[in-house]
Amino acid sequence: MLAAALLVFFPLLMIFAAISDLFTMTIPNYLSIILVAGFAVMALAIGMPLTAIGAHILTALVVLAAGFGLFALGVMGGGDAKFAACVALWLGYSVASVEFLLLMAVYGGVLTLAVLAFRSWPMLPLALERQTWISRLHRRESGVPYGIAIAIAALQVYGSSFWFEQISQLSGM
Repeated sequence: MLAAALLVFFPLLMIFAAISDLFTMTIPNYLSIILVAGFAVMALAIGMPLTAIGAHILTALVVLAAGFGLFALGVMGGGDAKFAACVALWLGYSVASVEFLLLMAVYGGVLTLAVLAFRSWPMLPLALERQTWISRLHRRESGVPYGIAIAIAALQVYGSSFWFEQISQLSGM
């Protein structure tokens, strides 16, 4: 049961965050709370050592500080900064975290260029204009739904994270 929870909990929350950000341009605070609480429950359930929990927390705090620095510069939204820190909490001080940050930057750059190209259209067709989320995404003053890039990068590296080692051990593979 724990292996199944590890297999689906984090990925489902990543998918939810990406969809939420695309359609509403926000990542709800409760999602960050669920990710933090889920980490605590899973870490305790598998008997993660306190030193490892501390390393995961420290990694999250470093990413949060960097994210809020980017927020202060107007480069990243506050919800995106919190969301990236929650992902870092799950990945901890590891190669997966480094891969996550690099992929997040690459996917975020590609996403930003795609959104800018979309916003260069002078007008949307009427059928698209009627879709609130598409109209919002087209507005130049709107941000970029960077949570999509964060979620895709997180999903890509999750399979090489500490958690997948635990899934293998728990399921006897």
